[in-house]
Amino acid sequence: MSDRITSWHASPSKPSYAPPAGAIDAHCHVFGPMAQFPFSAKAKYLPEDAGPDMLFALRDHLGFSRNVIVQASCHGTDNAATLDAIAKSAGKARGVAVVDPAISETDLTALHEGGIRGIRFNFLKRLVDDAPKDQFLEVAKRLPAGWHVVIYFEADILEELRPFMDAIPVPLVIDHMGRPDVIQGAAGADMKAFRALLDSREDIWFKATCPDRLDPTGDPWNAFAGAVAPLVADYQDRVLWGTDWPHPNMQDTIPDDGHLVDMIPRIAPTADLQQKLLVSNPMRLYWPEEL
Repeated sequence: MSDRITSWHASPSKPSYAPPAGAIDAHCHVFGPMAQFPFSAKAKYLPEDAGPDMLFALRDHLGFSRNVIVQASCHGTDNAATLDAIAKSAGKARGVAVVDPAISETDLTALHEGGIRGIRFNFLKRLVDDAPKDQFLEVAKRLPAGWHVVIYFEADILEELRPFMDAIPVPLVIDHMGRPDVIQGAAGADMKAFRALLDSREDIWFKATCPDRLDPTGDPWNAFAGAVAPLVADYQDRVLWGTDWPHPNMQDTIPDDGHLVDMIPRIAPTADLQQKLLVSNPMRLYWPEEL
């Protein structure tokens, strides 16, 4: 694998929607820079550099105040690039790591001190070769106080994962709502199954994110808006939002980040919902000491 790919918009538009003061982009990534932070030998894609300077410039352009940086699969379990970005954020970023399940307590403590507040388990076969549930459970039981587990999976394996998720002893955050088929609509089978998951535990959160990934109808992603708005309304204290910049593996249909931000009032139409989605909820998970 030698060709590096670009998956982000070179000049995203300025969104029409202005986020509230203190708004948090709670799902984004950094890539490299490769010269300083080499990509994993197991990486399924090799992106061009998208470092912290680019991320923070986008944050300011879109009208956000903080970021939650999620370790990208192309960096494997070496969280150095994510930690570097957090360190350069002047306190305006926290992170989610990907770790070897055998990680030591000392290394977990070091991640906490570096601004990490959760770990991510990835079950997408196109991105990872192995997802050992028993080892994942073991490390989930050893996390620092206040941490959570982020899980990324596709809707067709939700039921298969239910016993595993039920056994995780810390709060869960589900990336991109478990990738439902939004064409089915708000009352479709995928959304019903996802609601059943949310109803099973009061400490399961989700990210109402990635219309560009989930809605094949394309921008302005009307199917996504229709399917997701009722979910946000019904679980408004457990929902987060993020850009997913720099949009890993979306090089063929690169979204305009300004248009992604303009989805926010369509899935959270009131000021109260927007405040929860963008400020109150992510602050509770990532900066509780400031509340």
